[in-house]
Amino acid sequence: MPDRTKLILATATPGGGFPAYGWPYAEVLSEADPALAIEPINTKGSNENVLALDAGRFDLGLVTGEVTYESLNGLGRPKASNLRIINATYSQAGMFMVRADSPYRTISDLGGKSIAWGAASSGFIVLARYVMDGLGLDMLKDFEPHLLEKAGDGPPMVLDGRAAAMWGGGVGWPPFMAIADGPAGGRFVGPGAEEIRRIQAKHSFLKQTTMPGGSYPGQAGPVNSVGSWPFVLARASLPDDVAYRLARALMKGHAALAKRIDQARESTLENTLAAAPARELIHPGVLKYMREIGLV
Repeated sequence: MPDRTKLILATATPGGGFPAYGWPYAEVLSEADPALAIEPINTKGSNENVLALDAGRFDLGLVTGEVTYESLNGLGRPKASNLRIINATYSQAGMFMVRADSPYRTISDLGGKSIAWGAASSGFIVLARYVMDGLGLDMLKDFEPHLLEKAGDGPPMVLDGRAAAMWGGGVGWPPFMAIADGPAGGRFVGPGAEEIRRIQAKHSFLKQTTMPGGSYPGQAGPVNSVGSWPFVLARASLPDDVAYRLARALMKGHAALAKRIDQARESTLENTLAAAPARELIHPGVLKYMREIGLV
């Protein structure tokens, strides 16, 4: 076998959703194309990943939609020019989880309460800032905030009462699963219909999403919120043939990946095309494969 193409995939802090996605993603794509050797690593999350990718220090990285949006537009951070999309991962909306025996039912109920917002450098923090701002709130001033070292530190705080709620999102997110599996179970608190309208009026790039009922133990009905699509991003200097092989390996290994992690059912090239802010942001090698299969 010829030398394998070694790629570093930056994920996030242990216990969060990006490592839970990144390890199976790396293994399945490397199995689908044995000439690829994708190595996932833990990082501080989206903010670190996007800077390292733009500087060419990583080959691939998982980055939330909000951080991607800010980076491409230079909002509150340097404008990135060295980023290209390999694929969209799964739709992700932000919401709180409380213990099922909690008295808190609305976001306003949580005002002034202790909140485990997640890992300090996580893209979920950026999403929280936009969602709360859309409601006229400051996530650091209108709550008792806890910014964590790693996402996995949050569930014990909710379970033992140090935090009233944890912020996060996505189907199968490990911290939410840990709370839902706790003795009391878990319950979601998301924005209501009018709150969603207010958020989108101020931050139109956020899309309304619905997390289906039954996504977590004890979740009887759907939960509506706002969010976006995270991406597997690449440095723009990643060779076209490598990006092409990644797209082909994702297509070939998609069923196996979806068996490993439910969220990956959404990790299709069709969803990538729909979720990309602009077609030219998709890596040319991926676009070449999309053309070959008749997608573009």
